[in-house]
Amino acid sequence: MSAVLVTTSEPSERRVTGGILFLLAGLSALGALATNIILPSFPQIGASLGVSSQELGLTLSSFFVAFAVGQLVVGPLSDLFGRKWLVLGGLAVFAAGSVLCAFADTLSSLILGRVVQALGACAASVLSRAIARDLFDGEALARALALTMIAGAAAPGFSPLLGSAFDGLFGWRVTFLVVAAFGVVVGLHYAMRIGETHPSDRRTPLVASAVASSYGHLIIDGRFFLPAVAVSLVIGGLYTFFAAAPAILMSELGLTAFQLGLSFATTVLIVFAAGFLAPRFAHRWGQRTVGLIGLVIALAGGLSMFAFAATPTYTRFTIAIALYLLGMGLINPLGTAIALHPFGQQAGLASALLGFLQMGCAAIGASLASVLPLPPFMSLAVILTAGSVLALLAFLPVALRRPKLETGGALKSTGG
Repeated sequence: MSAVLVTTSEPSERRVTGGILFLLAGLSALGALATNIILPSFPQIGASLGVSSQELGLTLSSFFVAFAVGQLVVGPLSDLFGRKWLVLGGLAVFAAGSVLCAFADTLSSLILGRVVQALGACAASVLSRAIARDLFDGEALARALALTMIAGAAAPGFSPLLGSAFDGLFGWRVTFLVVAAFGVVVGLHYAMRIGETHPSDRRTPLVASAVASSYGHLIIDGRFFLPAVAVSLVIGGLYTFFAAAPAILMSELGLTAFQLGLSFATTVLIVFAAGFLAPRFAHRWGQRTVGLIGLVIALAGGLSMFAFAATPTYTRFTIAIALYLLGMGLINPLGTAIALHPFGQQAGLASALLGFLQMGCAAIGASLASVLPLPPFMSLAVILTAGSVLALLAFLPVALRRPKLETGGALKSTGG
């Protein structure tokens, strides 16, 4: 696909090709890949740098904070200058940060590398959603986001397994170099096959006061803010699960690093199933109804973890997380499509604010998981349940409000 094609057809008329899917999945999964692939290596990294696993938690929280804040800048810039150079620049920064991590000899230098990684990954993530909004609309947008989630789940799902293998064979430093190489491959694919997706006639001027005002208008616009908060709370729970999993599965339940990787890999099947079902269910019953059902399922997962907290086992943990991931897999693409749909000309800015909310929730969740005076299993149960309840309350007004354009179960294009 070339940049010429981007300007010659309406977004809703395009199909999700393999090349577009690889790009969107690669960009959106970059942050989770960079985090999940190092989780099995935490004991080895701690031993190498002379720090505890709890102190290594700073490499997660610092990543999430930088990721969240950086998106607020990248989104508006992409609406003014287009996506291309910000995508390529972000991937270059991400690769450089990964190399810094690979050669880190202190916790401080590792945290610095993770922050640089995050600043590059945040550009990739926010622009993956903006590019999807550039290319697709309405029901096609929901389908593109669902397929992206399915493909993107493979990276964070299988990356702990790969990370444990690389760590065992070559050491944890090589893992960071592999991540850097992946960023380079995605960048080359984008430069050679996709190109610019935001034509100059759709770009908006960049004035600091106008950007702040636009963010303010999005915050008070229920069409964006309510579904965005619902999705962000659930995604925050997902990243909290990533952060808490080593303590629960390795320290509390006795799994090895390889078994931890296998456990993460099995979760991919659940996300795959949810991603395939979401657009089909949405076409039949509507995006809002299916999104609401997803949040109820996610809440059931959090409550199940509460029920199992007194006598935790791997099987019980898996059942609870499977429910949560199934619900997350339904609400994520549909809630994102609902939030971005009315804002085609500000897709970069709206996607940036959505990403900020998601990573902000992830940073809060990961921090709470490490400071709550509770066993890791119970801490995760508290965070997932509370987040699901808040997400459900935020999404209820969205589910109850039926837009005039929603017919046949799916939002129809309004041309952005």
